[in-house]
Amino acid sequence: MTDAEWQAHVTRQAAKAIGEWLEARGKLHQPIRALALWELEAMAQAAIGSFIVLGCSRIKAEPGEHTELTQFLLA
Repeated sequence: MTDAEWQAHVTRQAAKAIGEWLEARGKLHQPIRALALWELEAMAQAAIGSFIVLGCSRIKAEPGEHTELTQFLLA
């Protein structure tokens, strides 16, 4: 998977994590402006968590291939 393909995959997975968070709380139908700051922070946490899991999986699957990602996640 190229870096561009991986970035698109991570973006989709982060969007899914945000959607799942909203759906689980019954707020998928609400406009963003109706959400409280803590809800926006929780969505950001879901997206960041998704990125970390996918990044670690990529590093584990292809050791030594993604030095910048490794440095970013381990710094």
